[in-house]
Amino acid sequence: MAMKNPDFLKKACSFCIYQERTQAEAREKLRAWGADPAQSEEIIAWLITENFINESRYARQFAGGKFRVKKWGRKKIIHALKSKGITSACIREALDEIDEEAYRQTLKELALRKTESLKGENNPLVIRKKVGDYLLMKGYETEYLHDLFS
Repeated sequence: MAMKNPDFLKKACSFCIYQERTQAEAREKLRAWGADPAQSEEIIAWLITENFINESRYARQFAGGKFRVKKWGRKKIIHALKSKGITSACIREALDEIDEEAYRQTLKELALRKTESLKGENNPLVIRKKVGDYLLMKGYETEYLHDLFS
């Protein structure tokens, strides 16, 4: 690849090796370093060809990490990946890797922990509302909440 500034390619490779990146993140970093748009697209195409950037892999790692570490639900993961410019196909593939039983178990654990944190509250409807709102904020689907509370 003959480029005006091969340092951009080296920096981009290092940037992508450090952790998984999206095309948008690489494009933004190249712009910040001063690469012109045509050069940025050439570098990004090379990074994709050489598998430095793989958005499917990025989506799988992002979704798995946010679920395991931050206990995010699918809706919040979908929103975050869409905001990063990840395609719907990559998002579906990433979400399919989340084990359904682990997902339901995490939901139950979060609900229990939130319920226990509301010790001073005696009204069951208020507790249910607060727990439900918390789980919705974490990105869990309303269908799961109905199953949880029934």
